[in-house]
Amino acid sequence: MATHWTLGCDAADPAALAAFWAAALRYVPEPGYDEPDGASIVDPDGVGPAIGFLRVPEGKTAKNRMHIDIRVAGEPPWDLAERARLIRDRAAELVAAGATLVREVTYDEQLGNIVMLDPEGNEFCVA
Repeated sequence: MATHWTLGCDAADPAALAAFWAAALRYVPEPGYDEPDGASIVDPDGVGPAIGFLRVPEGKTAKNRMHIDIRVAGEPPWDLAERARLIRDRAAELVAAGATLVREVTYDEQLGNIVMLDPEGNEFCVA
């Protein structure tokens, strides 16, 4: 049996960052979690880990050592044109929600992923 775990994240504005990631991952606020300096989101299907956001006084100063990859194209084998469309469509949705597009990464001329920043500058990928 796997261990249940929560991904903990530092934030300047926990509620705003939790709202962004809830939209990005299609999560929901964690029921019963109401903290002035924190926020938590959960997978509504109970499959993925919870993600907690805690207010910290210091800002982000360096590149993430770990990041989230949002996998929108499902499992292989893929129709590569459809996979690229799904990735670009989701990246556009996330830009509208407050993310910043950094760059597209290609492998053998095929879209591999899009590198993005969340509203507080944390790197993540859409693949």
